[in-house]
Amino acid sequence: MFAKEIVPTDHPGVTDHVEAFTKQICEVIVGKNQAVKLAVACLLARGHLLIEDIPGVGKTTLSQALARSLALAFQRIQFTSDLLPADILGNSIFNRSEQRFVFHRGPLFSQVVLIDEVNRATAKTQSALLEAMEEQRISVDGMTYDLPDPFFVVATQNPQHAVGTFPLPESQLDRFLMRIELGVPDRTSERAMLLGMDRRDMLKELKPVMSPRTLIEIQDKVRKVHASPALLDYLQDLLDASRQRHITGLSPRAGLALLHASQAWALMHGREMLLPEDIQAVGVAVMAHRLGHDLEESGQSGRTLAANLLHTVPVP
Repeated sequence: MFAKEIVPTDHPGVTDHVEAFTKQICEVIVGKNQAVKLAVACLLARGHLLIEDIPGVGKTTLSQALARSLALAFQRIQFTSDLLPADILGNSIFNRSEQRFVFHRGPLFSQVVLIDEVNRATAKTQSALLEAMEEQRISVDGMTYDLPDPFFVVATQNPQHAVGTFPLPESQLDRFLMRIELGVPDRTSERAMLLGMDRRDMLKELKPVMSPRTLIEIQDKVRKVHASPALLDYLQDLLDASRQRHITGLSPRAGLALLHASQAWALMHGREMLLPEDIQAVGVAVMAHRLGHDLEESGQSGRTLAANLLHTVPVP
């Protein structure tokens, strides 16, 4: 059985830092507090974030607000059908004075990388991200280069029915810890946007509320959040149920993703131990895009499949 009481963290500063960070972003992305909190949890869990939605709902603004609130180096890469891997990774150029090839780093060598419209690039360019997102390094011309720490990829994706898009392969989707949707704001929030300051001006005025070192320290504490045997049983029950009900189900990597995201959510809420509520809070964002390949077979969306798992698998 799970202990139902809230266990306070030994590091009260963690909650203060995270609350200030989340509050500042919510002032820019109004009316989307849950989506913002999921994005913050993804960052704290050392994952990467995929935002799928129609143009104009704030996907780019969210990624810029995350970077500016943390004083992190930020790069934006616009994916197009003619983009090549070297355009994002970098390439070697011959230096006449030194009589050797010198590697010039591409825009991927940044702490926060926004990949805009990731599904407009071909599979060859998309595959160039796999090593970077999984191992935080790239290999070019037989040499390996480490990427910065922290390293956070935020990718935006247009709906698959949009013109000029290429579907992301399962291996690429699996590299994203979470996929979220922002959607249009409610009427009250939209009115506040219409009457308020321009979002671009708000971004310019954002001040860092957390240093990169503090972020790394919090990320390290996320992995120390305790998961009881009963909690791990519940997590494995979700994985087993997905494999029994769908073609392939969730992989072991998906199980680790769900665990780490849940740990981040618990730490954000001032606890040093996991509760089932933490898994349920992040479950759809972590599992839905990993179940998406079952769409034709089931006739349901990935979000529906993930929500059904959380609803039907009993909590110990």
